[in-house]
Amino acid sequence: MTSSREFNRIAAGKTAKYPPPFSLRLTYEERARLECDAAGRTLSAYIREKLFGDTVSRRRVKGRNPIKDHEALGRVLGALGGSRLSSNLNQLAKAVNSGSLPVTPDTEKDLQEACKAIEAIRIDLMRALGNRPEPKP
Repeated sequence: MTSSREFNRIAAGKTAKYPPPFSLRLTYEERARLECDAAGRTLSAYIREKLFGDTVSRRRVKGRNPIKDHEALGRVLGALGGSRLSSNLNQLAKAVNSGSLPVTPDTEKDLQEACKAIEAIRIDLMRALGNRPEPKP
């Protein structure tokens, strides 16, 4: 006999990429013991190893650290920490909303410099995360 869930899956023409996860309830003490015995490994890897021994297949895992360039990330964080960009942009937004922003050559120059600084930070962030920044149009 086919369950309604199985029927719906078959009717939709979808096949599961992976089997559904298995759930197991443990007491706090049991889980603490497993975590201690796992010694830094994930609980699922440790339990699979205990159940299946040497025949367990390794799982593909995504990198836990998406940062590709720590130096670029350090430059970005340093620039953000040493700048007053967020404060200055907030003040500009308030002035624009109140209509009190005088548009002088100095104001325009300051806005262009802020935009360039933000663009440089964006490029460094993209590089630090392993992405290539798109060229400016």
